[in-house]
Amino acid sequence: MCEHCGCTAPARTIALHERVLADNDAHAQHNREHLARHGVVAVNLMSAPGAGKTALIEATIERLAPRLSIAVITGDLATDNDARRVRARGVPCVQITTGQACHLDARLVHEGLHQLDLAGVDLLFIENVGNLVCPAGFDLGQHADVALLSVTEGDDKPAKYPTLFRAVDLVLITKRDLLPHVGEFDPARAQRCVRDLANPAPVFEVSSRTQAGLDLWFDWLLARSGARVAAVRGAASG
Repeated sequence: MCEHCGCTAPARTIALHERVLADNDAHAQHNREHLARHGVVAVNLMSAPGAGKTALIEATIERLAPRLSIAVITGDLATDNDARRVRARGVPCVQITTGQACHLDARLVHEGLHQLDLAGVDLLFIENVGNLVCPAGFDLGQHADVALLSVTEGDDKPAKYPTLFRAVDLVLITKRDLLPHVGEFDPARAQRCVRDLANPAPVFEVSSRTQAGLDLWFDWLLARSGARVAAVRGAASG
């Protein structure tokens, strides 16, 4: 799938994978320290392509921008389509074009951070490359992981992609306004799949288009942001 994961070199997969992760973890720790110095909360959004990450960011900017200063790093194999949508909302956004890489890594995020003026930023969204496999294996220095699962994808995705859904802090079932048209998707079954992975993370049903359910998402973000900022300020004063 990509040279970063080691899957293009079967004879060296284990050694290469270990070296890649060690280098990545070092960059992730640097990112975490960099974000902490500025009091920024970083949220990593992961999903399959088309699950609605950019639409969710747009809806969040519209609602929370008066209360939080938001910045975005977005990753795609090609184009800057998502970045242009975010910038149109008046928010700074760095587009990372990965070429053949199927995920963002900490080094790429590090480069993106240094293209942003983090002074005064409260919340950073990292919009990962659309993929339910590789992004789950790379620490970016984020403070929270969020998985989006569109109702058009199938309610068994958490069971099929356990590495990602086992570790996330929140699952958003997106495009809930389409449920009447995709009756085979059962939100309760999707949540059971998450629970079967021993993940107690909240599961919210939302629609960025109609705004349904988004208050739960906004409250979750505000609680995370407030707790993180308080921790950073406490450490600084100590």
